[in-house]
Amino acid sequence: MKSHIKLIRPSKVYAPQIWQYRQEFLEADESLAGAFGLDTSDSAENWIETKILDEREETMQKGFVSATTYFAINTDDNQLVGIIQLRHRLNEFLMNFGGHCGYSIRSSERRKGYATEMLRLVKEEAKKMGLKKILVVCDKENIASAKTILSNGGILENEVLEDGEITQRYWINLV
Repeated sequence: MKSHIKLIRPSKVYAPQIWQYRQEFLEADESLAGAFGLDTSDSAENWIETKILDEREETMQKGFVSATTYFAINTDDNQLVGIIQLRHRLNEFLMNFGGHCGYSIRSSERRKGYATEMLRLVKEEAKKMGLKKILVVCDKENIASAKTILSNGGILENEVLEDGEITQRYWINLV
């Protein structure tokens, strides 16, 4: 199925959908990759405000790097299907375990090609920021994410073992 999505910056227009998205992940006991802090936020509106502040180094939370969060919106029905975050640079932790991107797709919308399309679209945003390549990582057991990364040109550099978990590190050239 060809996905029909667009990436948009955080907007309070989508606050009710963000809160439903959060609830879906919490009920399934799944990680909200790409939506850092949403699981502990007291409201969708506050979380969205934080994501807007996170775009600039001077307003970013201490100890983190600036990042742009995008909502993946299905253009057919204007529904939120996923969230992807593009980190503007890497620190030591991100170099090993987080990469430039984190993303998640709501469980009801998986296996429709959204993740692949989200990563393709965020690569274009990374190019606009002047990045020449991006690091995208996933747990070794996450076959779907590995396929998404590979289909976007990811080249496996190595695997990092920590606390019994293996993280695969892929680089995607943008030039």
